[in-house]
Amino acid sequence: MTPRVAVGIGDRLLDRALATAVERAGAPGRIRFTEAQLYYEMCRVLRPPHMVPRRLPLTPAPPVRYERFEEALRRHGAVPGLLEPAPDSGSAPARASREPVESSEPSEPDLYDYGLPRLLVCQSRQVARMLLANDVHLEAACPVFAADDLPLDPRLVAGLGRVDGAMVHVLHDASVDGVALTARVRDAHPGVRVSSMGLVPRHATALHLISPRGPAPGPGPGTLPAGLEARERDWLTEGRFAEVESVPPARLLRTVLRLVRGPRTPSHSVWTGLRELRTAGFMTWPTNRPGDTGTKGDQPATRDGVQG
Repeated sequence: MTPRVAVGIGDRLLDRALATAVERAGAPGRIRFTEAQLYYEMCRVLRPPHMVPRRLPLTPAPPVRYERFEEALRRHGAVPGLLEPAPDSGSAPARASREPVESSEPSEPDLYDYGLPRLLVCQSRQVARMLLANDVHLEAACPVFAADDLPLDPRLVAGLGRVDGAMVHVLHDASVDGVALTARVRDAHPGVRVSSMGLVPRHATALHLISPRGPAPGPGPGTLPAGLEARERDWLTEGRFAEVESVPPARLLRTVLRLVRGPRTPSHSVWTGLRELRTAGFMTWPTNRPGDTGTKGDQPATRDGVQG
């Protein structure tokens, strides 16, 4: 008989929290996620977001060290949906990996001759791998690259130039290096439209993202983008940061797809057809007043601007 290993109370609590985090990280469906995303999910299990007042712009510190999470992960064993860590990726969040991202480029060379309306650059190679593993590049018709892949292939840049309004989206951490990435991409590709998707400190505080604290950054506040608020600059210069991987996986996928694809053209149906006829003058709707056949204009649909 194999002897049972005694596990302390703290370890038992972490093991239960990790088991719950595994279920949540892959829901709904079978989402693929990174090790850091699972760590942040376990942090949310140990410190549920509803315990933090929504109106307070807080970014709580991690309730457990990453090393304790790694120990619990080794005890847990295989985790469905967990992506293999990249070689030399390190163990703690905010690490950098150099593993080549699975290519989202077309396999046929002649496809470079077509226009490319959008492209996504991720600061984190692990985030880029996660998006590719969940087929974001297929659903959004958008190639996904890591910042380490810059500068972009000239054929990709040429494809962007063939489409009016083509955009390079940049997904980055709320950190000094992260907020500087958009300017770096723009400088490397003159003439290409570049837009930051976030994160910035105001996103991190609004979403109550887990925010570790590192050493104060070397560059002064003057090097930060001018669009940041004073409190955001203070937050960054204190050594605070929030990773994209701290956003729940399902929410991250929804937000990236929504922002990259942009406004969706509503599908045609019987009801939209009737609405078009009515606004064109072919149909009027009666009101409560006798003889009044006037119509009221449709209210435009609105989209909720939700980050994360």
